[in-house]
Amino acid sequence: MLAVGLAAWIAGRDTPSASAAPTAAVPASVPPPPPGRLIALTVDDGYAPEVVAGYVEFARRTGVHLTFSPNGTYARAWDPHAAVLRPLIEAGQVQIMNHTFSHPWLTRTSAGRIREELERNERWVAATFATTSRPFWRPPYGAHDPRVDAIAKDAGYPTPVLWTGSYGDATTVTPQFLLSQARRYLTPGTIIVGHANHPTVLGLFDQITAIIRERGLRPVTLNEFFAAQPH
Repeated sequence: MLAVGLAAWIAGRDTPSASAAPTAAVPASVPPPPPGRLIALTVDDGYAPEVVAGYVEFARRTGVHLTFSPNGTYARAWDPHAAVLRPLIEAGQVQIMNHTFSHPWLTRTSAGRIREELERNERWVAATFATTSRPFWRPPYGAHDPRVDAIAKDAGYPTPVLWTGSYGDATTVTPQFLLSQARRYLTPGTIIVGHANHPTVLGLFDQITAIIRERGLRPVTLNEFFAAQPH
């Protein structure tokens, strides 16, 4: 699960089919950041309202760049924070990636439902955060194959993004375990995945920030991360 399912950045610029036109304006291209020790912090799901609130406040308070991968089925947890997130998204500090609407196992799902899961989530993202989640998407559980990728690409999502490091908090874990994962994977060039599902992380934001600072890492969104890659 720590493999990266990444299409080339050039492919991420492919023009989707007419039927997959974005429901919100695609942001302007992000200029490549200067060379540095980049790390992409990504946050999935969001079924715990207090954890979503904690991550949003963490972003607002620290200015750290994050990519959220929310599921629209958890709108009750995300919608109250739209007013805070919209200006952060507009400023390029926060990015939204498509993670499907209801988090199904896509390799076991019909073609029609795969497309609807992505497009329904995109409609919710556009209406809630006034942005688009294209071109990046993250398959739930990391489960995708050539069939799923082709359907996603036709829907305007040519670039599946998995992760190369994880806090391991898709289920409930101890603070000690989460911090051990952070120390292991907070390294240059890593795409980290965390989850806004369990409260353990709420007491660890300062420790995570300290690790990032001690290692001279620069958190960036996925737009910034891929724009900086020479390949």
